Amino acid sequence: MFKTVLHANGGSEPAFRALTLAIDIAKQNAAALHLVCVEEIPPMPEYLEEIREAKGTAARRFHTVIERARHLARARDLDLHVHVLSGHPVRMIVDLAPRIGADLLVIGATGHSALYERLIGSRADRIVQLSPCPVLVIK
Repeated sequence: MFKTVLHANGGSEPAFRALTLAIDIAKQNAAALHLVCVEEIPPMPEYLEEIREAKGTAARRFHTVIERARHLARARDLDLHVHVLSGHPVRMIVDLAPRIGADLLVIGATGHSALYERLIGSRADRIVQLSPCPVLVIK
């Protein structure tokens, strides 16, 4: 049913719970498994150097996340295609999905308080609203 599964991971434990399920789904469907990590850039960076710095920081910051994800995927005999991006997380994830032909996006739900999410909303909510493919949100 699924040919390409995309998992977004920022390093939280709910994200790794979602990764475990994404791995299971990819394995059951003989699907390609992609991992995306996004380093957030301020909406209005003051200097071009802020953008360059964010890209360099992303590679270092997500190193342990990527290694842990690769280890989990290898344990199930799956190749993991990794994408480390810089920008607005929701937009970057939603834009990547059609570029890689994702049939399913698997994300973890982490959040603020219930009040914050009612007033502002969550990234998971925005991803669900904007995604071009089905989204599985893991609590």
